[in-house]
Amino acid sequence: MTDHGATRTTFVDLTLRTGRFVQSLWLLALVLLVWEVVGRWVGSLFVPPVSQIFVAFVDTWLATTPSTLFLSEQFLTDVLPSLARLGLGYGAAAAIGICAGILIGVWRPAGAFFNPLIRLGMSVPVTALLPIAIVIFGITSGMNVFLIALGCLWPILINTYDGVRGIDRTMVTAAKSLRLTRRRYFLQVLLPGASPAIFAGLRISIGIALVLMVISELYAATAGLGFYIVNQQRLFRFPELWSAIVLLALLGIAFNALFALVERVLLGWHRSAKPNDADRH
Repeated sequence: MTDHGATRTTFVDLTLRTGRFVQSLWLLALVLLVWEVVGRWVGSLFVPPVSQIFVAFVDTWLATTPSTLFLSEQFLTDVLPSLARLGLGYGAAAAIGICAGILIGVWRPAGAFFNPLIRLGMSVPVTALLPIAIVIFGITSGMNVFLIALGCLWPILINTYDGVRGIDRTMVTAAKSLRLTRRRYFLQVLLPGASPAIFAGLRISIGIALVLMVISELYAATAGLGFYIVNQQRLFRFPELWSAIVLLALLGIAFNALFALVERVLLGWHRSAKPNDADRH
């Protein structure tokens, strides 16, 4: 009876999740259908029908060779360099932002001293620094990595700082009364308490990293998705151009899904019953 009840519960849960997934896709399916009909009716060169974009996507980015994981040579040539720049820039921003955020969050004089500089950095659009970055780094991958890292740094740093400053004072007082060592305090109180805010900053920065990756490659790169998009625009190959935009969207969805999975595993203790109840409604 227990196994039967567990199986029934699993089946019901799977059915509910499938229903929610279908409900979330109906609007997207409707938009694509309207796009296809209007695209064929208007016959615009710049906005081709969805079917043409799908064909261009398959021809451009996919292959039939298992040795390359069914990815085309074009994918290896343009997408992998972009992902490498994104990974380096995002990784550097995460490392610097988390360490600096914890430092200024714990040490109040440092927070007060660097606060004006941080606010100034957040106020300056990173894209405005593109000409200066080109002059300093040249048209190299270092310039792309620098812009991505600079743009992702501020959300991670600010969220880390807010997470450290927002730790429950009762927990801090209890840790002091227990006379925890600095190492144990960091690992058992500070880091767990600030982790939700840190992950929020990391997740926000994923979208920023993708945007800056493309923008930096639009004007200063010899390979990459942004470079590919510009080339297709110059050649008036708009189905291929739209296929690159679709690929960017899929990469963004994949990164967010992967990050959500990691967050759920590492911060499972932080997920309370209240958010789940809200999801049901």
